[in-house]
Amino acid sequence: MLGQMRRVYDRFCCTVVRLRTEGGATAVEYAVMVALIAAVIVVAVLVLGRTVSSTFSQTDECVRVRTTPTCPQ
Repeated sequence: MLGQMRRVYDRFCCTVVRLRTEGGATAVEYAVMVALIAAVIVVAVLVLGRTVSSTFSQTDECVRVRTTPTCPQ
């Protein structure tokens, strides 16, 4: 019984020591993550912006003219 308790205690102590020695993310790592997230947002806005702009232009044309072949009847 004492042997098992000793092993559990040793494992717990090793885990605590390991967690204390491993540092968290540094400011540089956070800056890289923020830059990557910003790049993804910019690309998404550019791609979706063109699609949304095209859709609104087509809708505007259909509302104004109403006889365009691209408009649904």
